[in-house]
Amino acid sequence: MPPRTSRRPSMADVAHRSGVSTQTVSRFFSGQGYVSEETRARISEVVEELGYVRNRAAGSLRANRTGTIGVLNVGELNWGSAQILAGLSAGARRAGRALMITEIDPDQGPEAWREDARAAIDHFLAAPVDGIIVSTAMQGSEEVFAAARERVPVVNLSARPRSLDSSPQLPSPIGYDATRHLIELGHRRIAHLVGPRNRNEALDREAGYLRAMEEAGLAPQVLEGASSWWAPSGAAAADRLTTIDFTAVFAGNDELALGLMSRLEQRGLRAPRDYSIVGVDDMPTAAYFSPPLTTVAIDFPRIGELAVKAALEAIETGEHRPLPATPQPLRLRSSTAPLPFGQPVGQTASTTD
Repeated sequence: MPPRTSRRPSMADVAHRSGVSTQTVSRFFSGQGYVSEETRARISEVVEELGYVRNRAAGSLRANRTGTIGVLNVGELNWGSAQILAGLSAGARRAGRALMITEIDPDQGPEAWREDARAAIDHFLAAPVDGIIVSTAMQGSEEVFAAARERVPVVNLSARPRSLDSSPQLPSPIGYDATRHLIELGHRRIAHLVGPRNRNEALDREAGYLRAMEEAGLAPQVLEGASSWWAPSGAAAADRLTTIDFTAVFAGNDELALGLMSRLEQRGLRAPRDYSIVGVDDMPTAAYFSPPLTTVAIDFPRIGELAVKAALEAIETGEHRPLPATPQPLRLRSSTAPLPFGQPVGQTASTTD
């Protein structure tokens, strides 16, 4: 018999050790649905072996299920969030569930959006819903829906990772991969156009950039001031530059890259002749930028589908599992190129009015 660990075993652990699905283990405990005698014996043996104790709170809620999941989106409805909602809707349809969706504008101020978020969660619980999926990268958002976890399962698909290692429980280090690509092209003066700093994604991508620069022994150059994820923020960041001493840029997302590229082209600087640039998201329009944008692709619909799956599993079993990582490949296009030998590493550009 293997030694028991200090971590409390989950229903998923029982299923894995027994060689069956979590649904089969759930049927074993509930007595609803068919489980063969051979499988019952195997599950029973594993339960004893692991010292598993069933979460009975989840089972007690089954009779009152509504088939509805609340979805709270705190953030601008951009390409990424819209595609996540599409994935959530697709996943819910396939599972025969309905979604109750509320979207909140975070730019009205930190206290205002928190108040609206609490009101939305109260509405979900009063409806009621079987679980809640939260899509927000706003800092401090966890405290807003912490109380709801005492009532229903809550899945936060934008939960911030604790570190930027390669653990399968954590998202890929987007900023690290994008910056490494530029370093491998020979660039040494690489700037990062950071997104709005009250968004976890912006901080995580900056952390990946800083890690890659530190490993390469390079000095970071962070371009501050983006107030949103939209192209005008990228253009405004370019307007603040009086001296351009980089040969490459990692932009926080494709929209910021578009704004920066557009404004720099007005100054006579064009990628990849004068600098290379990488974005994040792989919006459909990124392939039609001038030049087409190298970018880190994120499968937003898949993230939504996985969130629904995680929510349904938590509703069924009472077990909360982290969302699995999705592939985040680098789409190579013509906005990045090797640094030519002898290319100047800096130039001065006049500001625009």
